[in-house]
Amino acid sequence: MAPFINIVAMLWPLLILISVCSPRVIINALSMNHYEKTCPNVEDVVAKVVKDAISKDRTVPAAVLRLHFHDCFIRGCDGSVLLESRGGNNAERDGPPNISLHAFYVIEGAKKAVEDVCPGVVSCADILALAARDAVVQKDGRTSKASETTQLPAPTFNISQLQKSFSQRGLSMDDLVALSGGHTLGFSHCSSFQNRIQNFNSTHEVDPSMHPSFAASLKSICPSKNKAKNAGTSMDPFSSTTFDNTYYKLILQKKALFSSDQALLATPKTKKLVEKFASSRMAFHTAFANSMIKMSNINGGQEIRKDCRFIN
Repeated sequence: MAPFINIVAMLWPLLILISVCSPRVIINALSMNHYEKTCPNVEDVVAKVVKDAISKDRTVPAAVLRLHFHDCFIRGCDGSVLLESRGGNNAERDGPPNISLHAFYVIEGAKKAVEDVCPGVVSCADILALAARDAVVQKDGRTSKASETTQLPAPTFNISQLQKSFSQRGLSMDDLVALSGGHTLGFSHCSSFQNRIQNFNSTHEVDPSMHPSFAASLKSICPSKNKAKNAGTSMDPFSSTTFDNTYYKLILQKKALFSSDQALLATPKTKKLVEKFASSRMAFHTAFANSMIKMSNINGGQEIRKDCRFIN
């Protein structure tokens, strides 16, 4: 069983916040069996599509997790990041921070498979949240604007900017440190950390908070005149496909990739959490689950789309 499937089986039952919707009112609540009668096989259908995708592409777990985070952080967990640009509207997925998002095909494939057995029942937002165990109901968003992706926390953010970005969405410093642990999965292009290894400031060529050997390895991957479009490195080179706590250990070793990662050591509170999660994978997993539940409460859906790429 793939590492991502293991962590999904353990965490996702805890991560799903649902909205029980009627035509006139939306009430936030938790449900264990909302699709029991309307789409009883939704779990199996979605799980099969995701599992098949992972077997062919090991980057899928990180990509799907990133899609979900980028979706929730803008207009709430409404699946709006899945919408394609159309007419005069430039959608979220085409905003600068989202250009490197991928694995849309996984969600689209899952949606098609679910529609084949339960047409018009399960939203794209639910599928994006990977309803692996607890079936949920939540409306899909109809609005998606590339301009709003500037609200996403940038890899160059310092701790004050990160705190402001998260607090504007009702998320705490604890949530910030826990959710940043998602960086234990995935790949980053040079452009996201180039600022740390070249012309850092007037005094230092390289960010002095970065371990010299780590900086040297990154400079070899991303030289100053790099022209390779897809050049970059794994977010966690030691266990890039395993959802573990290595990310926090790397921060303490001054081997974090982004400025925003290393910034987690800038305050006593966030540093203490980094140390806690570095020493206990279980503490990280528990905190991550709780923060995902909290983030999933940011919602603003309006419909259940037939095709995740377009509004009805």
